Amino acid sequence: MIRVLLPEHLRKLAGVDRELQIEFAGEATLGSVLDVLEATYPVLRGTLRDQVTKQRRAFVRFYACGEDFSHEPADTALPEAVVTGVEPFQVIGAMAGG
Repeated sequence: MIRVLLPEHLRKLAGVDRELQIEFAGEATLGSVLDVLEATYPVLRGTLRDQVTKQRRAFVRFYACGEDFSHEPADTALPEAVVTGVEPFQVIGAMAGG
């Protein structure tokens, strides 16, 4: 089980609480966790990553164990603490403006 924290606007879109729990089998990489998350909550498709290229949206960031995984390749393994549910996988909506 992997715990996932979403920002408020994505929680509202998906109709879920702050922390999600997704069941996971196989190797927990950045890309595979996002695949399961989007498969479990189809309304999130296209909000985290481009639907065709699977590239991260510009104003979305991914964190695990306090580390920024936003620019890591999809096949990057997530830390064991995230895989075991000790620490959450965090999706953060970046802010911009001036």
